[in-house]
Amino acid sequence: MHAPTPRRLDELATYVGGELIGDAGLLITGLNGLAEAGPGELSFYGNPRYRRQFEATRASAVLVMQDAEPRDGVSLVRVSNPHLAFAKISCLFHPRPTYVAGVRPGAHVHPEARVHPEATVMAGATVEKGATVGARAVLFPGAFVGEGASIGEDSLLYPNVTVREHCQVGARVTLHASCVVGADGFGFAFNPEGESGPEHFKVPQSGIVRIEDDVEVGACTTIDRATIGETVIGRGSKLDNLVQIAHNVKVGPLSLICAQAGVSGSAELGMGVVLAGQVGVVGHIRVGDMAKVGAQSGVAHDVADGQVVSGSPAVPHREWLRMSAALGQISDLLKEVRTLRRRVETLEKKEKGG
Repeated sequence: MHAPTPRRLDELATYVGGELIGDAGLLITGLNGLAEAGPGELSFYGNPRYRRQFEATRASAVLVMQDAEPRDGVSLVRVSNPHLAFAKISCLFHPRPTYVAGVRPGAHVHPEARVHPEATVMAGATVEKGATVGARAVLFPGAFVGEGASIGEDSLLYPNVTVREHCQVGARVTLHASCVVGADGFGFAFNPEGESGPEHFKVPQSGIVRIEDDVEVGACTTIDRATIGETVIGRGSKLDNLVQIAHNVKVGPLSLICAQAGVSGSAELGMGVVLAGQVGVVGHIRVGDMAKVGAQSGVAHDVADGQVVSGSPAVPHREWLRMSAALGQISDLLKEVRTLRRRVETLEKKEKGG
C-alpha cells in the first residue's frame, strides 16, 4: 500500500467546509486517533468523553465542534460534525482501490451471462447463466453469482461471497467476505404422517432477495430469500458482521443493524431503525421509523415510530433503566421484607397471647 500524498490543512478545511484556526500551510501526512496521533497527523474530537485525549494529543491538527476554544500548539478545524468530516478526509487519503477491468484467467463466466466490459471478475469467481454484472463491479476470488442474479454498477463482492439465483444487488453495494445473499429461508410445515413417520416438510423458498443501492453487508452475514416475493434491504442500510435476516423481512432505508442481531421472518423495520448488538426481533411485527433497540434486547411486539426500547422483553428504555437499577437492590429489599415479616409475626403472637 502506497503512502498517502500529504495535503495542506487549508485545503482539507475547505474540502469539509470548516473554519481553520492555526497554520494554513501545515502539511497533513495522515490521520489517526487522538491518543495515537503524532506530528503531521490529523485527528477529530467530537465527544466530551475524550476530552483528556484531546488535551494530551500530539496531533498537529484536530477537527472539532464549531464552539471549540483554540488550543495552544494544535491547529483546529471547526466543523458541525467532526466524525463525518474525518470520514470524508479519510477518503482522500485512502481512496477505493482500482482494479484492471476484465475477466481474469481462471474465472468461470457462463456464455449467457452478461458482464460489463468495465467490470472485474477475478480468478476463482463464478458468474452463472443469465446473470448480469454492472460496470466497475468487482468480484473477488470465490465470489459466486447465481443464475439470473444481478450485480449493480460499482458494487464490491469480496472473497467467497454468495449471491444465489435471481437475487438482485443494487449499485455501490459492498458485500464483505463470506456473506450469503439468497440462502433458503427457514420454512417447514410439520407433517405428522410422512412416508417414514412424522417429518418437517420443507416449504419451497421460491422468492428472492433484493438489496437496494448503497448498502453494505458485513462478513458472514446471511440474508435469506423470501418464501414467496422478496426479502428487501433498503437503500443506504448497513448490516454488520454475523447478522441474520430471515425470509420476507423488509428492512427500511438507512437502517443500521449491529453484529449478531437477528430478524425473524416477515418482520418489518422502518426507515432509519437501529438494532444494537445481539438484538432479536420476532417475526411478523413492525419496528417503526427511527426506532432504536438497545443491545441484547428481545423485541416481541410492535415498536412505535421513534421509540427507544431495551431489555428482554423490550420495554421503553427509561423504564428498563429503572428496572435495571432496581435489580441491584433486590437483595436488600428481600432482607427488609423478611425483617418486617418477622416483626408482623411477633406482633401477631403477642396479640393472640394477650
